[in-house]
Amino acid sequence: MKGKHMGEQETYERAKKRVEELKSFYSHLFVYLAVNAGLFLLNIITSPRHLWFYWPLIGWGIGLSIHGLSVFGTQKLLGKDWEEKKIREMMEKEKR
Repeated sequence: MKGKHMGEQETYERAKKRVEELKSFYSHLFVYLAVNAGLFLLNIITSPRHLWFYWPLIGWGIGLSIHGLSVFGTQKLLGKDWEEKKIREMMEKEKR
């Protein structure tokens, strides 16, 4: 019975960590959109002939993309599921 409880606790901890990662990304995305919308408005109001708002948009966008990949991308690209799938593929090749 104790082993089952430990397994549930580990599952809970992994799920909790995943929820925290998702919450962090979505918070980051919201702040990115809000701040960059503000910078766009500031740029258009103060100096519409000289557009500069896209520089922070691009720079921060790269960082946000990397954050998104760390939360969503690597799990599917090189995560455990990918490893298991590749192992099964290799085993099937060996059988032939």
